[in-house]
Amino acid sequence: MSVSPITTPSKAKLSRKGSKAIPRRDIHFKLDDVDLKTWNPHGQHVSQFMNALSIVFPEGEKFFIESARHFKDQLKNPQLLEDLQGFIGQEAMHGREHRVYNERLAAMGYDVAGLERDSMKMLRGAAGKNPLNKLAATCALEHFTAVLADVLLNHPELIPENAHPEMRAMWMWHAVEENEHKAVCYDVYQSVTQGPSAYVRRTGMMALVTVLFWSRVFQNQAHLVRRDGIATDWRGWLQFGKFAFTQPGGLRHALKPYLDYFKPGFHPWQHDNRALLEQWKARYDQREMDELALAA
Repeated sequence: MSVSPITTPSKAKLSRKGSKAIPRRDIHFKLDDVDLKTWNPHGQHVSQFMNALSIVFPEGEKFFIESARHFKDQLKNPQLLEDLQGFIGQEAMHGREHRVYNERLAAMGYDVAGLERDSMKMLRGAAGKNPLNKLAATCALEHFTAVLADVLLNHPELIPENAHPEMRAMWMWHAVEENEHKAVCYDVYQSVTQGPSAYVRRTGMMALVTVLFWSRVFQNQAHLVRRDGIATDWRGWLQFGKFAFTQPGGLRHALKPYLDYFKPGFHPWQHDNRALLEQWKARYDQREMDELALAA
């Protein structure tokens, strides 16, 4: 994964200078004919890992929107206010599409409702009632998703060309948009709180949600594979380990950019992948236009 080096704070200002507006793409994905157990060619354990990620998204997107919107009236920068609206629009679409995804999982007999409740408890329990803690948790989780999404865009073999086309399109669309808005909540956070306490809060919350997020995802995955009767399929687990840590190694590629978050001068656009996003996003802009034309 290619990222730009960490620069000093003076070189990483709170802006998307040279970037376009953050668009709300109203795209629907057709998942009716998808076998969600085996849609990823890397194996059933990998398919269920990605399904486990989807389970946390609808509640996560809702939490992110609430946490950032709370500070809307404190923002004085018109560009940041515009970016916040773009962020909210994109996250609303992600929540809607992953809700459909999760409903398909529930129809297959998985306890998705229970897993979603546990995800909600995890999020709200980690941050408590303090709005700044909620925003710091949102910044941390947005960094997670942006890093994982950037790895996926740089290593599309994680969802190969022979994966189900709608599933591949959906995950890549989500990955593009997570990176388009990856700095918005961080910029809101830096606009409303500064100094050593702000650094301690955001990095401390990152340490906490790292443990809670991954424990939640792997608990979700464990439920799904137990329901499939493959919890003791060690060959499948080895295949998942290869996927995550060796080849393609999705989680391995994410480690370095994840750790950059703990640097005092960090800003999300120091991982400048605008050129990569331009390569991917045209297809989703075109897809939205095609859907609008069909609906007309």
